[in-house]
Amino acid sequence: MIYSARNTVTLSSGKSDLFRPKLFLPNIRSRSFSVSKPQHFQKMSISCSLQRPLHISASSEPRFFRAIEKPAEERLKVDAVEGEGSFVPEQPKSAQRLKIGLYFATWWALNVVFNIYNKKVLNAFPYPWLTSTLSLAAGSLMMLISWGIRIVEPPKTDLDFWKALAPVAIAHTIGHVAATVSMSKVAVSFTHIIKSGEPAFSVLVSRFLLGDTFPTSVYLSLIPIIGGCSLAALTELNFNMIGFMGAMISNIAFVFRNIFSKKGMTGKSVSGMNYYACLSMLSLLILTPFALAVEGPAMWAAGWKEAISTIGPNFIWWVAAQSVFYHLYNQVSYMSLDQISPLTFSIGNTMKRVSVIVSSIIIFSTPVQPINCLGAAIAILGTFIYSQAKA
Repeated sequence: MIYSARNTVTLSSGKSDLFRPKLFLPNIRSRSFSVSKPQHFQKMSISCSLQRPLHISASSEPRFFRAIEKPAEERLKVDAVEGEGSFVPEQPKSAQRLKIGLYFATWWALNVVFNIYNKKVLNAFPYPWLTSTLSLAAGSLMMLISWGIRIVEPPKTDLDFWKALAPVAIAHTIGHVAATVSMSKVAVSFTHIIKSGEPAFSVLVSRFLLGDTFPTSVYLSLIPIIGGCSLAALTELNFNMIGFMGAMISNIAFVFRNIFSKKGMTGKSVSGMNYYACLSMLSLLILTPFALAVEGPAMWAAGWKEAISTIGPNFIWWVAAQSVFYHLYNQVSYMSLDQISPLTFSIGNTMKRVSVIVSSIIIFSTPVQPINCLGAAIAILGTFIYSQAKA
């Protein structure tokens, strides 16, 4: 917070400059104050005007005293205090690191849980369009309830906001469905290895469609990303073309989502939580008719009946868990953007993929070859290098 202070100094002529005035502060609770001064400087006055009920002890001494009497490092410091006189210390860096660490840990944990339950649901109920729709519906319902009972303050939006959000929602919907289709056909680890190549699509789209240019180091970082993803795909034991193409389409869609979001949301003051809530609701409206057309209630009813007979009542919990955790992990990721820099977020997103790949291989006992692991490691390392080069 910035406060303004106004100093006016007039020095009487013929007076000695060997005396150093002492500044005596009045009661710090007052909104304005005057400064007592020695008789030698009766024409010196210092006044401060503040715009909030916070007060400062003093701003700086007149230039006369800075140049002759006092070194720069000994100037008076500005201290902000609350209306009741208690000092407001700056948040320690350790506390900020702890806060970011908690965001990352929560984000990664929620994402791992979502991917596990999502894969379980898709193994028993191979209808990714409905699964994707339920994920968006659960998040939208949660946020409507939160707004209704005032746990979260509803956002103040207008028609321009929703117009700017529309292309973001279209890209988000395509990316979400494509990723779910991919995971219904291939292992979770393989989908995320391919999705780690998203930076390559981001650079290519920005370069050839938007005319953006990047440093040479950014282009060089794409070599391990593309090479690692290619190596992992060629050595995947359970390779499936639909699964591979789904992950690739998801990459492209999310690149456009980020571009539209950056352009459309400039100047908008909506928190990360509410922004993602609005995005989910609009995406749900877009996706529902397509899900009905592609799969339809008849297929869903037959698939649901078979899943319940095979898995039992636990299947309902799996569906609920994957839907809720999908919204929660995305919501936390958008909330993280309010607290950290894009570079830190990019690094966190890279490490998130590592946690998902490793945990899914362990939980689902996914067969992997050493060369496949090498390809994944190279791709993820390239993503990390990219985030550093783009900073």
